[in-house]
Amino acid sequence: MPLQAPETVGTPGLWLGTIAVILGLVLVDFLLTRRPHEVSMREALGWSAFYVALPVAFGVWLWQTRGGQIGLEFFTGYLVEKSLSVDNLFVFLLLLTAFAVPRELQQRVLLIGVVGALVLRGVFIAVGAALIASFSWAFLLFGVVLLLTAVKVWRDARSPGDHAVDIGSLASVRLLRRLAPVSERYAGTRFTVREAGRRALTPLALVVVAILATDVVFAVDSVPAVYGITGDPYLVFATNAFALLGLRALYFVVAGALSALRHLGYGLAAILVVIGVKLVLHWAHGVWPWVPQIPTLASLGVIVGILALVTTTSLVARHADA
Repeated sequence: MPLQAPETVGTPGLWLGTIAVILGLVLVDFLLTRRPHEVSMREALGWSAFYVALPVAFGVWLWQTRGGQIGLEFFTGYLVEKSLSVDNLFVFLLLLTAFAVPRELQQRVLLIGVVGALVLRGVFIAVGAALIASFSWAFLLFGVVLLLTAVKVWRDARSPGDHAVDIGSLASVRLLRRLAPVSERYAGTRFTVREAGRRALTPLALVVVAILATDVVFAVDSVPAVYGITGDPYLVFATNAFALLGLRALYFVVAGALSALRHLGYGLAAILVVIGVKLVLHWAHGVWPWVPQIPTLASLGVIVGILALVTTTSLVARHADA
């Protein structure tokens, strides 16, 4: 089954409508975080439920209006992106802890990170669509990128104690400290303060830049991953956008549980291998038609099975250690 759809689902009206909804939701999030406050579990659960219900409803609408195959590709791509976004949250957690970001400011930092990720994903999606349209070997390139990423994720999962962040070693932080003086104190949502008669960056500015830098890395991983499910740029964009929008609220729901999912890294590595192989086989099928391909439905089943397995083994391991 071809990964690249013969006709795009995204009509100009659907593109504009989707972008308008996303911008509206981002604006609402900025208004909610305008006055810093510590997020309660009730608030986080409410918004997380909303941001799960929204893509589910949209996927059902796609299924009914565009057909079962399109709906299946959307739900599979969304599940892949949501799974990878949990890995984003783990890195965000490490950075927020390393920079000692006050709890009332954490949601503003997360929101800026999500907006940066949305912009970067948009750029990478456009580049990916151009590559796929012009070069058949783009599928092979994306597949190799995912397989190499899977190796790194697997190694990281085997060394859980090596994930502490050394702020001083971050290239983005070192660069900012060369360019401008840095204050040692937070000043609400401000990025700069005046100290000793000169303008200085706050720690909030440093952590935001560090998170935006990690967004680049995750865009390199996640965009090829969803192109392994569908070749339609609109579906690629929609699955990325819906997966990212709820990260701010989801962070406060799962932050405490992330450490319990000790086998999640292995599961993400396995998912990346599955999608990477799917992309390589798709490329090979174009060169040698006898090479088999992995159907989207089979991919969805394998991904769900992997996530269920690593969640179960993580909980069992945690219970055994208790």
